[in-house]
Amino acid sequence: MNNHSKLFYEVVKKYDNIAEAAIKFYPFSHKSNIRLLNYSENATYLVKDLSTDQKYILRVCRPNYHTKSEIESELTWLKLIAAQEVVKAPLPVLGNNGIYIQDIWDQGQHYFCIMFNFLEGELLSEDNEKILIKHFENVGEITAKLHDHTINNRDYLGNITRFSWNYETILGPNPKWGRWQDGLGMTPERVELFEKVSEKIKTRLDHFGSGPDKFGLIHGDLRLANLLVDGQDKIKVIDFDDCGFSYYLFDLAASLSFIEHKPFVPELIEAWLKGYRKVRPLSKEEEQEISTFIMMRRLHLIAWIGSRDNETTRKMGIRYTEDTDILAKKYLQYTKIY
Repeated sequence: MNNHSKLFYEVVKKYDNIAEAAIKFYPFSHKSNIRLLNYSENATYLVKDLSTDQKYILRVCRPNYHTKSEIESELTWLKLIAAQEVVKAPLPVLGNNGIYIQDIWDQGQHYFCIMFNFLEGELLSEDNEKILIKHFENVGEITAKLHDHTINNRDYLGNITRFSWNYETILGPNPKWGRWQDGLGMTPERVELFEKVSEKIKTRLDHFGSGPDKFGLIHGDLRLANLLVDGQDKIKVIDFDDCGFSYYLFDLAASLSFIEHKPFVPELIEAWLKGYRKVRPLSKEEEQEISTFIMMRRLHLIAWIGSRDNETTRKMGIRYTEDTDILAKKYLQYTKIY
């Protein structure tokens, strides 16, 4: 085992121990098994109650990413979504101590842990583009339902504690996921190219504005890994960990995460827009900025890949940065500067 693999193993082992400590706060702890599903921004576990075969999802949050009040706000939104039957999303599970967020203390760090009910369904996949295009109409529709919901509940949801996804927090000097300049495969020529893209994004967003019809509480990470298909076309939404205040169109860009360069993306966008308009309109001005949000998300992910070590970042690697060159050049060529 090399040093890189050893370090990764040690980190995952730490999360395993914290997860074992967290499930002790639930009535099924002594008769359940627990299995790591995914280690990315957080560690996510499948928990099965062996006496009932009931399944749950346990999230062990990465320390120093969200405050406890930010996580409480996420759960507040999830419960409101369920109460108003907006979309199908997971609900948090109360522990024996009557609270939703378990605080595990380990070696000077707080690890917040939340149990969610398990949702059945298959992950959307990019492998069959025809099926994906078909489902993207539904993705657009449920995204619009979420946006309508946050607009209609703005007085209530506007006061919750969540960060903002905007130019400053994504591409600015102190971005939440790290600097795109520190991404993999950066060369002086590529930095110069992406810098021009970043400057154009800022100019266009300044012109676009952030009025209440364009900016509000969004999911923020509606990528394929967070969308479940149950049956023929019912879409369920999971993992609200990155929900925050941002441009509504950023949810479209997030839905195209890691596949922005694929040739069938224009068809996905067309299907998404068709579904979205079933619920709420989009102005011509908004449509003109779709490429801006896609490029902002793309640089966002380059920063994320460069600052994280997990299965997804290793799979994407330098190739993801290299594949961005063509998108960047097209954006500069076909998008005007105000």
